[in-house]
Amino acid sequence: MTFNEVMTIHTIIHFKKKCISCGACVAISPEFWEMDEQGLAELKGSEEKEDHQELLVTDEETRRINQEAADVCPVNIIHVKKEEE
Repeated sequence: MTFNEVMTIHTIIHFKKKCISCGACVAISPEFWEMDEQGLAELKGSEEKEDHQELLVTDEETRRINQEAADVCPVNIIHVKKEEE
């Protein structure tokens, strides 16, 4: 990153309780997703919020990989949100 570049922050949001255990996110992005002991997808390194998990990401490759996981989720419970600057 050069001095003049602005870092873009995205939040990966996962509504784990609505997971149907298909494993599509894990297949696409095993470095960020795993199945927990109950068979539900888990966003690695995320913070638990009231009804979801969140992970802040600052690089484009991580955003892209998690967007792919969101795109393949059949129940649309993974979201990639750009944070306001």
